[in-house]
Amino acid sequence: MSLRPAWLTFRRYAAATTGMTLTLFALGVYTAATGSGLACEAQWPLCSDQLIPALTINPDFIEWFHRAWAMVTGFLIIGTAGWTWLGSFDRRTRLAATLAVAILPLQITVGAITVTVGGLVPGGYTVSTHAAHLIVALTIFTLLGLATIWGGGRGSARLLRIAATVGLAGIVASAVFSRAVPFVTYSPGAQAGFYVTGLAGHLGLVATVAFATEAVRSGYADVSASAAGRVRLLAAGAMAALVVTLLLGRDLVLYTAGWARINLVALGVAAALAAGAAWVARDADGAGPATEPIGGD
Repeated sequence: MSLRPAWLTFRRYAAATTGMTLTLFALGVYTAATGSGLACEAQWPLCSDQLIPALTINPDFIEWFHRAWAMVTGFLIIGTAGWTWLGSFDRRTRLAATLAVAILPLQITVGAITVTVGGLVPGGYTVSTHAAHLIVALTIFTLLGLATIWGGGRGSARLLRIAATVGLAGIVASAVFSRAVPFVTYSPGAQAGFYVTGLAGHLGLVATVAFATEAVRSGYADVSASAAGRVRLLAAGAMAALVVTLLLGRDLVLYTAGWARINLVALGVAAALAAGAAWVARDADGAGPATEPIGGD
């Protein structure tokens, strides 16, 4: 007899954890953009000599709330990996979830270093630590997305098309907030919006590549292996270009006019390739074994 409610499937739990991680990403960007990462008197894990600061909107609270959200998300990530080992999941699902947990301590350590300038680690608030923090976070987010996708059972032609559409929609939405396109001021709120939409697009492209790979190997009804191969190639290219724009969304380089042009080109390439993937996935027609999705509980 299981104590788990019937509605709580692995895919729902893992998807919620991935969503929490996406929100954490945006909170981290907002915290850094507002300068709140330097709050809490550069202490960690305490915040200005307190366990919980004053619950008003101020730099100390923003930094503390980001840490609290990160702690809850971290436990959920551990739970995701534990579920894969306790349940009947394939090797790739377990590997993705376990790797996310394995590099979680690195993310926590880099985060602690980032906010301890003048504290435990002088000079911790630097470009190199910010870059490492961003890259490790993106890796964890991608691994959680893969665990969610693979742990939910087989894909389908419909899921492939939905994933490609989400990837394209996320890139287009991110362009509204991107510093590469002067639609809005690149304020802390806009930066958080850019990463929410951009990461949603990234996750859609990750799912597109995963489903297309499955279609090439096993086949989906209404999608030929050759079409799935083209979708996979286009989505992978779009994902690589999108990662460039995500990295350039932070001050990891001196953002000169040259880097601004590179950012704009990368964004355009990502949108064009994602549109191509969505188009091919929508119009693809081929024979493949039609199978019902298998529940991944």
